[in-house]
Amino acid sequence: MVRRGGEGVSERSGVELEPADCPLGCPRDDVPVLVGRDRLQGLPGEFPIVRCRRCGVLRTDPRPTPGSIGLYYPADYGSYEGTRVAPASSPARPRWRRALSALVQRMTSARAEEIPPIPPGRMLEVGCASGSFLDRMARRGWQVEGIEFSAAPAEEARRAGYRVHTGPVETAPDPAEPFDLVVGWMVLEHLHDPVAALKKLRQWTRPGGWLAVSVPDAASYELALFGDAWYSLHLPNHLWHPSRRTLAKVLARAGWTVSRVVYQRDLRNLVGSLGYALSDRGRFPRLAKWMSEFPERGGRVQYLLHPLAFFLAKVRQTGRITVWARRDG
Repeated sequence: MVRRGGEGVSERSGVELEPADCPLGCPRDDVPVLVGRDRLQGLPGEFPIVRCRRCGVLRTDPRPTPGSIGLYYPADYGSYEGTRVAPASSPARPRWRRALSALVQRMTSARAEEIPPIPPGRMLEVGCASGSFLDRMARRGWQVEGIEFSAAPAEEARRAGYRVHTGPVETAPDPAEPFDLVVGWMVLEHLHDPVAALKKLRQWTRPGGWLAVSVPDAASYELALFGDAWYSLHLPNHLWHPSRRTLAKVLARAGWTVSRVVYQRDLRNLVGSLGYALSDRGRFPRLAKWMSEFPERGGRVQYLLHPLAFFLAKVRQTGRITVWARRDG
């Protein structure tokens, strides 16, 4: 519970909380949407979601302060585990497996393929975790740098040979040269002040440079269907909950113009949501556990869902979008 005045400590979790203003600066005029909890680690506490009546942005309010949010990013946090750079001594995969992997990535709109079709230049990844995407783009000829909030994965990326700043975007030093491309995969929703961060990234990007970001889509049917069991709520790590429309507003406020929106052919979050829903009802506990862990551990099984994912992407209902934007001016 938050003390009078907005600041305080959650009575159940001991985490410092703060009031969350609308990221677009709207006066407080909100509609309560739901109340959720931390499902990944099972830490105590409840977190309300509200919708701004004026701009429609959904946000977590109150939310953990910048000083306490690190509690929800342990060393074994899912995105860290899945982004380690393979050691140079790892045996090379057969050519047919590399070709199959490339084909599957194109079919599923994997994030590695969801970047603007521009020649290699200077790239910054915000939320680079342990560095696998930096490594992938470096192998394509890009000069890469990263920013990572958590120290352990940032150090792993540095050990792999990449320049990575540890900490939030707000504390990162200015680059020596402007970037041609900035990317952030499922990271904007984690930021306390997305508009300020996007303005800073704009300053670091050359005129006409690109931004490529992916976010959960709060306008999809999944939120309406699953409510607080929607896997992509990811409370309290996700501090606001964008949709195509509200993300475009936030980008415009920061000086970016949306060029293209891609609905990812990826249903991992749908499976995870079904797992949470089964667990809440006490049904099929083993299946519920497997489905709840599917988004991080599903592996190649996810490709069996591609026909359904292809259809849902066509009707804009996969719950995940990738947005390309260009710097104004």
